[in-house]
Amino acid sequence: MAACWYGGALAVAEPLRSAAQRSPDPHTDAHLGAVAMQLHAAGALLDQAAAEIDQDPHDDSGAARLRSLRVRAFIEQACSATMSHVGRATGAGPLCHDLRHARNVADLSVYLRQHHAERNLAELGRLVARPENDR
Repeated sequence: MAACWYGGALAVAEPLRSAAQRSPDPHTDAHLGAVAMQLHAAGALLDQAAAEIDQDPHDDSGAARLRSLRVRAFIEQACSATMSHVGRATGAGPLCHDLRHARNVADLSVYLRQHHAERNLAELGRLVARPENDR
C-alpha cells in the first residue's frame, strides 16, 4: 500500500519537476528540493523495509507490525508534503489545465485516506512505549 502511495507521489511531483526545468526560479527550486528530499527518503525506507521482509519472510522476529506502521506513517507524510509543495509551487494551473495531474492528485488524496492517521500513530506509539505487551 505505501509503495503505491509513493508511486502516486512520484507522479504528482512531475509538474513541479517540469516547471523547474522550464524556467529556473529559486522558489520553485526550493519546493522541488524539499520534494526530492522527501521522496528520496521514502524510497530508501521502502527499500529497507523490503530487504527486512526478504530476510524474515515469516516474521519470526515479530517486527512486521511495527515496521508497517512506521513505513506507512512516513510515506503518508512524504506524500502529503509532496502534494503541498507541488500545489504551492505550481498554483492551480496544473490542477485546472492538466487532467492527468488533477487525477493523480485526486487519486493520491483518496489513497492516503487508507492511512488511519492518528489511530495508526497511536498504535505505533503504544508499540514503541510498551513492546512487551504485544509479544
